[in-house]
Amino acid sequence: MFRGFDFDASEIDFSRFVEIGYSLHKRNKDLVSGKLKEYRNRSGEILSKKMTAAWFPNIDAQVFISHAHKDSEIALGLAGLLHDQFGISAFVDSTVWGYSDDLLKILDDKFCYNEKSKTYNYRKRNRSTAHVHMMLSVALSQMINRYECVIFINTPHSISSGDYIEGYTTDSPWIYSEILMTSLIQKRSPEVHRRGQSVLGTESFVHDSALTIKYDVNLAHLSKLNSDNYMKWFNQVTGKARGENALDMLYDLIR
Repeated sequence: MFRGFDFDASEIDFSRFVEIGYSLHKRNKDLVSGKLKEYRNRSGEILSKKMTAAWFPNIDAQVFISHAHKDSEIALGLAGLLHDQFGISAFVDSTVWGYSDDLLKILDDKFCYNEKSKTYNYRKRNRSTAHVHMMLSVALSQMINRYECVIFINTPHSISSGDYIEGYTTDSPWIYSEILMTSLIQKRSPEVHRRGQSVLGTESFVHDSALTIKYDVNLAHLSKLNSDNYMKWFNQVTGKARGENALDMLYDLIR
């Protein structure tokens, strides 16, 4: 990672680019494939490396778009715009988040379900959930470390303020993990990153549940990107710069 941005997109309309973003998103979802038997060795043990590579593919990217599940259209529109207007290939990756529950269901049905009682074993389910979330967390960390730029879409769906004087909170453990990771990983120059990469977006799910945990988040290390400086960037780039040059203009505009 080189730069991260705290993006307030509340006054920007990305709607005409959503279909472009969705088509790119759908194309990359097809990369996830495979059945449980393909990830097992001769002894029947599951091979984490193979499973992670199939379910949480580490696709080359320049920009990591972090957003709440309810802001999917904003993320799709932003990814579509980056692809269409700036020549940066966009990838909105629900394969990383959305398929974690699918993978967990496969493991639970295979290893945790009791046919006689028609119930799932609580202890075994805790273990399967821990394994899937560990693979997901590792994949997330690798992606953020690998990609040049992180854009966090800051809306009331992802971040809340006012509960604590000193900062913000989020209900999503995955948003918390993403933002914390951007403050911990080593910063590397654009030149180190630019070796055939594209654009990634992830969606962070806040599941409906009686259990709600608030995570403190610190956004101070992310540069502020709002409608005003976004439009300055958009107007400077349109028709003048593509791909990496467009990102360089963003970095120069917002110090």
